[in-house]
Amino acid sequence: MTQSPFRLIEQHGSAPIKAWVNGVPFDSGAEQQVRLAARLPIIYKHIALMPDVHKGIGATVGSVIPTTKAIIPAAVGVDIGCGMMAVRTDLNAADLPDNLKPMRTAIEKAVPHGRTSGGRRQDKGSWQDVPTRVAKNWASLNSRFEAITAKHPIIEKSNHIHHLGTLGTGNHFIEICLDEADRVWIMLHSGSRGVGNRIGSYFIELAKKDMRSWGANLPDQNLAYLREGTDYFDDYVEAVAWAQDFARQNRNVMMEHVIKALQEVKGVRRFKTEKQAVNCHHNYVSHENHFGQKVWITRKGAVSARRDELGIIPGSMGARSFIVRGLGNPESFHSCSHGAGRVMSRTQAKKRISLDEHLKATAGVECRKDEAVIDETPAAYKPIDAVMKAQSDLIEVVHTLKQVVCVKG
Repeated sequence: MTQSPFRLIEQHGSAPIKAWVNGVPFDSGAEQQVRLAARLPIIYKHIALMPDVHKGIGATVGSVIPTTKAIIPAAVGVDIGCGMMAVRTDLNAADLPDNLKPMRTAIEKAVPHGRTSGGRRQDKGSWQDVPTRVAKNWASLNSRFEAITAKHPIIEKSNHIHHLGTLGTGNHFIEICLDEADRVWIMLHSGSRGVGNRIGSYFIELAKKDMRSWGANLPDQNLAYLREGTDYFDDYVEAVAWAQDFARQNRNVMMEHVIKALQEVKGVRRFKTEKQAVNCHHNYVSHENHFGQKVWITRKGAVSARRDELGIIPGSMGARSFIVRGLGNPESFHSCSHGAGRVMSRTQAKKRISLDEHLKATAGVECRKDEAVIDETPAAYKPIDAVMKAQSDLIEVVHTLKQVVCVKG
């Protein structure tokens, strides 16, 4: 008997859950969390879980949550529009210098990263003097931002233009990779930064307030939702769409700065990039047609994988990453995983993994080798090959990438 590609989880009075977790760790905390979400009356058809699923804040990471006439702001989260971008260059491995440290240094100088000063505007991860390229991109976003902040002034008090084209911290990264033919790629991961966090946090609280006002009995307060026709729903849709556009622009600007910086590295010849770039969200909400009905699809750590649509599934600091093509599987709401998925919390990783283990896991990669990045070491994540195997009915691999340079915040 052929094994089903997904595990079916059913419970009385709840929407079913279809989990693509064959052969990968699936912790009980994540399962319990998604079972609570499945009890909401707004769930359409079923919830789909990707193989990188793990417990999150508010909602389960690696979940695809379809809802009718409502959106759960905490499921979208606070890193609205977080996602990946990759471009292929005409360089190959032989074109790279033996010492890759200057390439990492050039990227670190070109793109603000990390966090100091409590994340305020003197933060090293913010622009102190906004570059012309950033100001130009901000101009295309500003009028819509002003319309949003006219209604919700607290959103204006955030890092917005000062974070456009910056990396952030945590699992955000910029990498130089080689594909299966030794061609050089540039890949990066970031989202809507401070302003997206402010928008997400603000509307999460408004959703909770709205739920309390009509006495809703929620299985978890973080699953509070905004309903179509209510005061804040349209405002949230407007703000979240803007934040997703900001996130995409953020990746575009970073990529432009990285390319320019690498062009100036001694020992790297002048190079060109392909016109086609992959730029995909994996924390976002979208209004889509599924099973004959238009519904809201929240991908909380998941990538759109419609037939022939290109996406990116990154591994960890020392593992392979993949450019993939969607197979358009309707059961997953045309989605796939957004990465490997954590098997340890950041705190657990720092306690359990030694610096020597981190050094071995990132051998051959020009990256930080200090204790501050141990929470991002490969052992903190699920094996990416098992994750890819578990979703072979959702995507096909187009390119396999291995990083040689990795910049972390």
